Amino acid sequence: MAQSTKPPIFDAVDLEREIEEEFRKQDRESQPSDFAPPSVRAPDMAMPDYVEHRDGATEIGKLSAEAVVREYEAAAKDIEALGVELVENVKQCEAMSREALVVIEELKETAERYRKEARRVFLQIENYSLVMAEVRKTCAEMRDKIAAPAQLETKPKRSELQAAQEG
Repeated sequence: MAQSTKPPIFDAVDLEREIEEEFRKQDRESQPSDFAPPSVRAPDMAMPDYVEHRDGATEIGKLSAEAVVREYEAAAKDIEALGVELVENVKQCEAMSREALVVIEELKETAERYRKEARRVFLQIENYSLVMAEVRKTCAEMRDKIAAPAQLETKPKRSELQAAQEG
């Protein structure tokens, strides 16, 4: 086996050159459909007004800061959207509360009508009961009046009793 006479560091440099050449070949051979145009790769959201790059910041620092601030801004917009949704839910709850209060008033009125009707029926039943008691009393008195003369007529006289006993 033959070994290279070059020191290993030179092999690494050669290897790097070969890799660079391969990348250059691929760049020359690549088609426009192989990569996304810059407008597609750009973030959807512009950088917010409340931040700006400082002089002297590195490109990597700027890009990292922009990415982070965009994520925070997206989260802030989501939070605001939740707030809008919550306001809508509160409005629905308020409307339901108003409707419930109206229903409660109607229920109170209905309950009062039931109480008035219960009182009317109660008094009517008691009045009928008093009338029925009076009717029963009157009937009993009439029965007693009607039955009294008949009992007097059907009672045997004393002399008839004596005759019956003798005979």
